[in-house]
Amino acid sequence: MNEQAEKQQKVRVVVADDQAAVREPLAAVLGLSGDIEVVAAAADGAQVLAAVAGAAQVDVVLMDLRMPVMDGTEATRRLSEEHPEVAVVVLTTFADDDSILAALSAGARGYLTKNAGRQDIVRAIRAAAAGQSVLDREVQDRLLATVRTKAPAPGGELPADMTPREREVLTLIGRGLPNRAIAEQLFISEATVKTHINNLFAKAGIRDRADAVRRAIAAGLA
Repeated sequence: MNEQAEKQQKVRVVVADDQAAVREPLAAVLGLSGDIEVVAAAADGAQVLAAVAGAAQVDVVLMDLRMPVMDGTEATRRLSEEHPEVAVVVLTTFADDDSILAALSAGARGYLTKNAGRQDIVRAIRAAAAGQSVLDREVQDRLLATVRTKAPAPGGELPADMTPREREVLTLIGRGLPNRAIAEQLFISEATVKTHINNLFAKAGIRDRADAVRRAIAAGLA
């Protein structure tokens, strides 16, 4: 494999954290993963947007939330609007309900706390680049608990034209399963899972994965 082909296969990442003591070692460690190339480091959300706009290609932004100038949630929202092809994985010390829901609603594809190990972070970056969502266990448990508390009673309406398979996929999303686990449970490919998710999101007017969890619980599926 020539050098250019190898470079094209790497996941190109921007690391964003306002603390250089976190940002710089993290970028160095990710660069040792072989298939990840850190193309820029940013100290705030405005620098993230500038780095993405100025780079030839960015696949994933590893995003802190509490940063000066522009915080990570706003930067995630802007990226979702202006660069929807770029996936955001949040890496933060904050795992409170408001932070989690705000980041996911803004378009984050993954959410990890800084308790996550290097391999967890690497796996989340790879998954996000492949179109999958990754939530660490603490975040997933808090999200599901919050949604169950706030969701209306079972019986929420779902589109009449939703297929049985789409219903199964929504049920598993509601239980917090990532795409790979859904594929394994239903004995289908991850690509097929993504197709079902795209179809059911379009039919039901679901905005994002957090919204899908709410809808599944409201309909009594999870």
